[in-house]
Amino acid sequence: MSVEIRITLNEGLYLKEPQDSKLGRNIIKYSIILIDNFGFEYFTFKKLAKEINSTEASIYRYFENKHMLLLFLVNWYWEWVSYLISINTMNVKNPKDKLKIIIHSFVSAPKDNPGVSYVNESKLHNIVISEGVKAYHTKEVDEENSKGLFGSYKSLANTVSKVITEVNPKFKYPFALATNLFEMSNNHIYFAKHLPRLTDISIKDDNFDEVENMLEYFTKKLLD
Repeated sequence: MSVEIRITLNEGLYLKEPQDSKLGRNIIKYSIILIDNFGFEYFTFKKLAKEINSTEASIYRYFENKHMLLLFLVNWYWEWVSYLISINTMNVKNPKDKLKIIIHSFVSAPKDNPGVSYVNESKLHNIVISEGVKAYHTKEVDEENSKGLFGSYKSLANTVSKVITEVNPKFKYPFALATNLFEMSNNHIYFAKHLPRLTDISIKDDNFDEVENMLEYFTKKLLD
């Protein structure tokens, strides 16, 4: 018997919880597909409504605008990575082993998971890489931050920074390293695919092992 994984997000991200209804889950599923295919700038609720055979008004009952929908999707991915880290490190005591598992979780998170039928993690990862900064590099970032809309990312960074501090209590920048490891795991995949002269790694057939090796190399050099 399969068990559907449920990701809980800040209620300020939506007007009506989309994961609770078939229409809402379709909004999540097909917005990921459309944004991945066409980019966030060309994505509209009108196009989404046509794709799911619904109306724009019905989508606006779930999300105030497409920016909030993007914020929801990015937060969902942050929570997904946190979930993987929690599950994969549950019985691990050695902090160095934990950190290796965290890095692996960063890199392996895009793999499709049958436990969430309405989210294609691989396509969502593409969105996090190419569009994710648009969720928080905005004029409204301070106001949205005051509402806790980036709590999922902060929680993820806090989890990772604690493990970094366990590995080396004297390391001065655990939060900076935590966020940099996550951002590097995404940016260098993007560079390898589209701007290869900005990275030293290469990716073939969506094999991210070299990204994982690179992150482990940096952490070892910085923390040992």
